Formats: sequence, C-alpha cells, structure tokens
Amino acid sequence: MLVSNPKGGYSFLKGIAPYSAGVVASASFEIERARMSRPIPIPEAFSRLDAHLEMLGRPPQALCGMELRSPSPFTFKGFSDFNADYVRFLEKRNILVSGLNPVARTNVAPEIAAPPEPVVYAFSYTIPATAARQSFIVAGAGELPEGSLDPHDIVRGGEASLDALTEKARFVLALMDGRVLGLGVTWDAVTAVDVYTVHNIAPFLASLILPRTGNGRHGIVWQYTRPPIAGIEYEMDVRGCAREIVLKA
Repeated sequence: MLVSNPKGGYSFLKGIAPYSAGVVASASFEIERARMSRPIPIPEAFSRLDAHLEMLGRPPQALCGMELRSPSPFTFKGFSDFNADYVRFLEKRNILVSGLNPVARTNVAPEIAAPPEPVVYAFSYTIPATAARQSFIVAGAGELPEGSLDPHDIVRGGEASLDALTEKARFVLALMDGRVLGLGVTWDAVTAVDVYTVHNIAPFLASLILPRTGNGRHGIVWQYTRPPIAGIEYEMDVRGCAREIVLKA
C-alpha cells in the first residue's frame, strides 16, 4: 500500500515500525543519495543530516532513506531494542506520517572492520526534480516474509548450503520484485543493486541474480557483510537515484 507523504515529497510502502518497505519520489521531486566518506555514529550523523537538508532548503521530512552499519548482527530482541532508539531520532524531527515510519532503511553488519557502534553509511532525501524520471529506494530485505520479525519464519533457517542460499536469494528477489511493483516503478529504472552476505554468490550470480535485476546492466555491489539479525544470511536492496554524492565526514 503506497502512502502519500506530501511534506517529504514522496510516497512510501507501508513497512514495520523501524522502516518502510520503500519510497518513490513525487512527480516534482527526485531522490539524491549522500554517502559519508567515513561512517559516523548515528547521533552525529543526524546532526550532519539536519545541516545538509537545511543547506539545501529542504525540511527534515525530506529524509527518505537511511543506510546503517552495525558492529555485529543483533538478536531479534536486540534488534527490537535498537529500533526503538533509532525511531526516536525520526520522531524528534516529526518525520513519521500518521504514526507510520516513511523512511526506507538498510542496516547490515560488516564482517571486516566492523564499527564499534551503529553508524550511518549513507542517507537519501528528496530535492526538486531537474528532469522527468523515476526515482526510488527499495529497503533492504533478508529471507523473512514481509512484516515478520519471527525467527521461525526465516527461509531455510540455520542452513547455509548452496541449495539453501539459492533458495534464500530467490525468495529475497521475489520480495524485491514485489516492492518494485508496489512502488509503481520498473527494474529498467534501477541504478544500483546491493547484495549483503558473507557467502559465495558466484554459483547463482549469472543464472539467478543478474537476469532478475535489469539483466545486470549496472552489475551489482556485493557488500561483504551480514544482515542485521543473527540467523539471516542474505539481504538485498535496490535503488534508482537521480544523483549520488559523497560527503566528507
């Protein structure tokens, strides 16, 4: 279900309390992504974000995407506790829409050089459009059904064989398909595809992933990370951003 967020200049797919399932810019806006040159702790990052939006003449509600990095995968309980703290940063800025969180999010745990505390890797926001084009973000998702945070729902839970990983990847790709369709956009408009896993995806990269992601026109970015919750092995997100910049941290 797409929900309008007129203050932010975008609509979003209803997700769960910590994040929406995806966002799409309104007709007169487009999405810009800003990656930090060095990930910074969440409180400091929100201050940087506030200043950046103010410089652009955009309100806090223009925030539409967050990309986080965590020290290690959470337990399901730990993930819930973390999310409660995170959402307060959005509530403080009056970003929620009728109690719903409109901001899409990806949160993963680097396997190498993990941060000592949760940090912001990148964030996205709407700005006035410079051209007519689709602009959107599909939130990160692992092998859990939409709306579930139940460990019993993990697809092939506790398994990491090639057969299990292929099934997990196929399931996550179907989630991406559903969200792309729900946003009213197409794979042709995707500008970046991210895969988050520490497992070898080469055996099914050409046969499964690339044919389903715009035939690999832009390739993929394989981030050597784990999904945010222990027990989940494979995560993806996709986006179609008008512009991407790097901010010096």
